[in-house]
Amino acid sequence: MTEEKKTVPASVAMLKVLEAWGVKNVYGYPGGSFNSTMNALDLEKDNINYVQIRHEQVGALAAAAHAKLTGEIGVCFGSAGPGAVNLLNGLYDAREDHAPVLALVGQVPHTNMNYNYFQEFSELPMFSDVACYNRTVMTAESLPYVVDKAIREAYRNRGVAVVIIPNDFGYVQIPDEPYASVTVDDKPAPLPVATDDEVSRFLELVKKAKRPVFHVGSGIKGNADLLMKLSEKLQIPVTITGLAKGLVPDDFPANLGTLNRAASKAADEVFASADLVIALGADFPFANLVYRTHPFTFVQIDAERAQFGRHHFLDMGIWSDSGAFLQKALDMSTPAEPSGFYQAAVEDMKGWKEYLTGLMNKADGPLEYEQIYREINRVSDPNAVYGIDVGDNIINSFRFLNLTKDKKWTISALFATMGYGVPAAIAGKLAFPDRQVFNISGDGAFSMVMQDLLTEVKYNLPIINIVTSNAALGFIRSEQEDVKMNFSGIDLLDADYAKVAEAMGVVGITVRTLDELVPAFDKAVEVTKSGRPVLLDCKITKKRGLPVEELEISWKDGKAVETVSQAYQDTHKPMSVEEFFESYDGSALKPLPYYFEKFGVTE
Repeated sequence: MTEEKKTVPASVAMLKVLEAWGVKNVYGYPGGSFNSTMNALDLEKDNINYVQIRHEQVGALAAAAHAKLTGEIGVCFGSAGPGAVNLLNGLYDAREDHAPVLALVGQVPHTNMNYNYFQEFSELPMFSDVACYNRTVMTAESLPYVVDKAIREAYRNRGVAVVIIPNDFGYVQIPDEPYASVTVDDKPAPLPVATDDEVSRFLELVKKAKRPVFHVGSGIKGNADLLMKLSEKLQIPVTITGLAKGLVPDDFPANLGTLNRAASKAADEVFASADLVIALGADFPFANLVYRTHPFTFVQIDAERAQFGRHHFLDMGIWSDSGAFLQKALDMSTPAEPSGFYQAAVEDMKGWKEYLTGLMNKADGPLEYEQIYREINRVSDPNAVYGIDVGDNIINSFRFLNLTKDKKWTISALFATMGYGVPAAIAGKLAFPDRQVFNISGDGAFSMVMQDLLTEVKYNLPIINIVTSNAALGFIRSEQEDVKMNFSGIDLLDADYAKVAEAMGVVGITVRTLDELVPAFDKAVEVTKSGRPVLLDCKITKKRGLPVEELEISWKDGKAVETVSQAYQDTHKPMSVEEFFESYDGSALKPLPYYFEKFGVTE
């Protein structure tokens, strides 16, 4: 007599696949077409956590943020029809930032498909652009296999995998077998290494250059020490993309910071004068603006061949892991003579940092965003986690937030969707329960997702939520200010977000003056240490930060000339660089030609 084989509902078998891959949290909102999986989540609640968010967009963004913060796959779900559609915003964020995410999507029972059944429609086409793997499950027996395959594809492509599940399949009993393909010896794929000949040719280009500049992205990974050694050895200043913030230490004197609009003055100025740009593991969405301002020789080092020439035509491309390239360049190079260009760049950045410090320490006048970042830095733990929303808070975080390699932070970088901060903070706290977690959002972005303060309360997530509330879409306001138009659609009806928070069970604190700021942040820390979430509604001015992207560098008779863009002057008033700086409380700032003249830099 043969022993009867043990069976399990197909949805439970699917969840066991997730568990085998190390998934701890699944974000979603139930719907009738997803009930078989909801049943499985209940049966498996001791092994995997269902996190009930209040909007599918928040669930998808939380899954994306989890993947960015941990490197591990994030999982979210939505039901057929509206739930599926609501996932798209977060899934596109994951795709653009190369985050591995699995989206489980409900579908009506297979017996009702193609009958125009309630909430039934063809979901595959909707996800065809966002997903690197996109399948509808065809049999109950294949459900765990398809999900396992989807996870592998999401990791392999660092992107979004979508599995559409007809609801009735999840209830079907299938053999209880180990469907997951994960193994204990899973390891990263071998990385390409630069050849000696490539590095020799690279070093020759550096020797010929008068003003070489690194532009470094998140591909630097853990190799910042090698980069800093090479930067000093070859006298090449460093600019970074936003996602490299914190990977290259801010206190490295030759780290000039980020480019374009969310940028430092020194980075934009020095880059605009470069005659050799060395892009290292950098994916830069604003390259078509910044890289086209003037001609230069362009070298790109990247571990992914598909990236070559994506942002600028190549003079030289080196297919290599960043660490392998940097180490070989260090081994094969000889120290360069002290460079006036390098010294000028370092001094320019030093002056910029002094300017930022002065703004943060301003002790009179109205409450402004700089003092808020001063307080965030003051109360932050050395290993704090930040969920940062888009808009002016990205600019200000890059300029003022003290980000180090021991801290973790995440933004919606390339997709730049509003409403990222709350879900990112939720994911951060669930992934790192013993760390201090902040959500930093503007009032426009926060009001899109503020219902999910309820999620923070439901799961006892002691998050410090900071709303920089100026009753305007500040980032768009600045854009409209620089073109010939009246302000349109950017003013927001103000609200008492502290009271909104209190109505949801969050401790709410309104901050209106500088005198209230320090006690408010002290109270926020106290509240979160007691295990409760808190929200600081900081009523700031509409003040704009210095738009460094308007600075332009040209050459005349061998000397650098700096001007304010004609477009900016046309929409404001004619002004010198010094007048431009003064209009943003920067009278002590010096233009780049000042440093070039000081250190003897010529064309």
